[in-house]
Amino acid sequence: MPALAQSSPPHRTPSGWAALGALVGLIGGTLWFAPAQWLANAVSDFSGTRIALDDARGSVWRGSAQLVLSGGSGSLSASRLPDRLEWTIQPTWRGLAVSLHTPCCMRTAWQLHLAPRWGGLTLRMADHPSEWPADLLMGLGTPWNTVQAQGTLHLSTKAFSLEWIDGRLIVAGAAQVDAQHISSRLSTLRPMGSYRLTLDGGSPAQLRLSTLEGSLQMSGSGQWVGSRLRFEGVASAAPDRLDALSNLLNILGRREGARTIIKVG
Repeated sequence: MPALAQSSPPHRTPSGWAALGALVGLIGGTLWFAPAQWLANAVSDFSGTRIALDDARGSVWRGSAQLVLSGGSGSLSASRLPDRLEWTIQPTWRGLAVSLHTPCCMRTAWQLHLAPRWGGLTLRMADHPSEWPADLLMGLGTPWNTVQAQGTLHLSTKAFSLEWIDGRLIVAGAAQVDAQHISSRLSTLRPMGSYRLTLDGGSPAQLRLSTLEGSLQMSGSGQWVGSRLRFEGVASAAPDRLDALSNLLNILGRREGARTIIKVG
């Protein structure tokens, strides 16, 4: 019985190897020199158009843009940082190392690490203080565009990370925002007060609001359940400041006499 002929692997000619190498080089070069607009499009899609990188310049890996916040598709409100947001992105074996900086709000660049995982991704943030203008929140739509808060937001993080798994948000570490010397177009009282918002990771993550000082007193607590926030709080005014803060109290939630019940989720 004749022996079966064994098939040999196809022999790739020198021209074939050259074509393959050129193709790999073309793909690698395209990715390496990918324009910053590609990143802007990805951020817009991921955030549901709530975060925009306008006038993006440079490449995906090193560039800058004007950061704009809005209420999403169809929203008429938008706000932008006074300075451009600069970024660098470096691929690593475990994901992407990201560096962010904007002169208005950061003394040093903020280091983050983005790692894909099965069914989601993880975002880890280095401990970093920053200061942001409170009027940036107006771009997020209701109720921020009505309140039109002014002041400074001091953000700090400690071993903070966000993890998205199958549509669920898992928070670890802690983040704190001190809203300093806050005022609003709805009140003639300037400032109304200063406030602290803390987020502690866990299952579920815990959110707490407290008043540092001021005539407008606010407090409350909540939890991040899945991808939704459930929060309940109370706002009230010092008796001699009730008239000056009455309009704002009507906007913040359900009015009950001299106080307002705030409920989210």
